[in-house]
Amino acid sequence: MKANEFKQILKPLIKQTIKEVLLEEGVLSSVVSEVVKGMGQQTIAESKTRPRRDKAEKEEQYEKQRQERIRRLNETTKMNVDVFKGTEPITESAAQSPMSGVSNTDEGVDISGILNIVNGKWKQLI
Repeated sequence: MKANEFKQILKPLIKQTIKEVLLEEGVLSSVVSEVVKGMGQQTIAESKTRPRRDKAEKEEQYEKQRQERIRRLNETTKMNVDVFKGTEPITESAAQSPMSGVSNTDEGVDISGILNIVNGKWKQLI
């Protein structure tokens, strides 16, 4: 018999035997009770904190600090400077189209030379 075959047969048997000894014969419960006795009379008590209240207080404090920063920022930006001092409104003649003065029949710039430069390799350029 090979080692692997022997292992496959023995492993489930040993596993089942250990379960029976620990659970059915009460060995596990006696081990746990001995550990508890060994700890003595130490009592573990849960300390209750106020995480929600602390969180709310922190949020409130943060909001107050934020409002104070906003107030100080607004005070420092209140400058009595006229940014439009010395400027004049745009007249109707100056507010014309960028193409004003160009004929409607003007063909513009010839860009057909661009096609010759790339030799139909648009997909490679994109």
